[in-house]
Amino acid sequence: MADEATNRGAFMIQHHYCTVMAAPITARVCQALSTAVSRDSRTGARVLDWPGEPTADALPLRLVGGLHALHRDGTAPDLSQVFRGEITDEAAVARIVGETLVAHDDALFGWLDSPPQTNEPGRSAALMAGLIDVVRRFDQPIALLEIGSSAGLNLMIDRFGFDLGGTRYGPADAALTIRPEWRGDAPPAADVRFASIRGVDIQPIDARDPANARRLAAYAWIDTPERIARIEQVIALINTDPPQLDAGDAAQWVAERLAEPQPAGETRVLVHSVVWQYLGEARQAAIRAAMAAAAARATSERPLAWVRMEPNKQSAVQEVWVQAWPGAAAPRRVAQSHAHGTWVAPTDPADTPPDGDFVIGGAGYWENAATRKLAGA
Repeated sequence: MADEATNRGAFMIQHHYCTVMAAPITARVCQALSTAVSRDSRTGARVLDWPGEPTADALPLRLVGGLHALHRDGTAPDLSQVFRGEITDEAAVARIVGETLVAHDDALFGWLDSPPQTNEPGRSAALMAGLIDVVRRFDQPIALLEIGSSAGLNLMIDRFGFDLGGTRYGPADAALTIRPEWRGDAPPAADVRFASIRGVDIQPIDARDPANARRLAAYAWIDTPERIARIEQVIALINTDPPQLDAGDAAQWVAERLAEPQPAGETRVLVHSVVWQYLGEARQAAIRAAMAAAAARATSERPLAWVRMEPNKQSAVQEVWVQAWPGAAAPRRVAQSHAHGTWVAPTDPADTPPDGDFVIGGAGYWENAATRKLAGA
C-alpha cells in the first residue's frame, strides 16, 4: 500500500518522463501537482490516500488528463495560461494548479476512476518495425491480435499509410499517413498485409461517443498538438467503420484466441504497446503460458509471433521486441521509440542486451533493478 510521500513522488517520476520526452508544459504541471495536491478537495485527498501503486496505476496521468480537459473546455482561464505556456514560474503554476483542484473538484474527481486510455496511434509506426521483421521472416498475411486496445486506435493500422525513413507502407489512398522521425537506415520494402485484426480491452472505449472522444483528446499532452489532430483523424475513421474490439480479460482472451483454429498461410501475431506493466504478474504469467503452448504448435504454414513495444523505464524510451516461432524464438530488439511514436530508431537485433545485463522472462520481457527502483516497485 502506498503512502502520501509515494503518491506525491509519482508526479515527479512522471515529470521526469515528460521532461525526457520533450513535453515541458505537462512536466511543469506534474511538478506542480507533486506539491499542490492537498486535502482541501476530495480529488486531492483521494490522490494522497491512493491505495494502489501510483505509477503503475498511472495516477499522475489521470489527473493531468482532467486538468487538460478543463483547459480545452475553456472553463479555467488561469489554468489555460499554464497550459498555453504563458505562465511558467514554478510557484505561480503550483498556486494555480492548487486553486484549480479546489474550484473544479467535482469535475476532476471522476478523472481518477480509470487509467488513461492512451493507445496512441503514433505507436503503430514502432509496431510496424516489428511487423516488418515478422513479414520478412514468414512472408504471410498477419492475423493481428492486440491486447490493451483501449478505443481501438491502433486496430486501424491496416488503414494507415506509413512513411518510415522514406519507405512507404499501407494503402496508397490512406486518409492518414504516419510519418515519424526515422533515426537510422530506412527499413526494406515489405508487403505487410493483414488477414484479420482484432483487439481486447478490459474497459473498451467507444470512440464514436462524443464524450469519449473528448476524453481521448484530453489524454494527449498539450505539448504535442499533432497527436491531438491525429487522434481526431483516427476517431473520424472509426466513426465510419469501427474495428473489432472486444471487452474482456487480456489473459483469458489471448488463451481463447490462440486456441482457435489458425488458417494455413497466415501468421498469427500478438501485439501490445505500453500495456504489460498494467497487467499484473498473474495475467503476465498466464499470457506467457498461453504463448508458450501456442509456440509449441507453430509450423511454417501456421507461424506465431509476438511484437511488443514496452518501456525501458531506466532510459525512458520504448523497446520494440520480436519473437517468432518456429525457428529462433529468442527475443530480438528491433527498434527503440519515443513513447508516442514521435521518433523510431531501428536497432541491430544482434545488439540485443545479453542475459547478464537484464532479467529475461519466458516471454523475453525484461527489466533490471534500476528499472524497478525508478518505478517504485
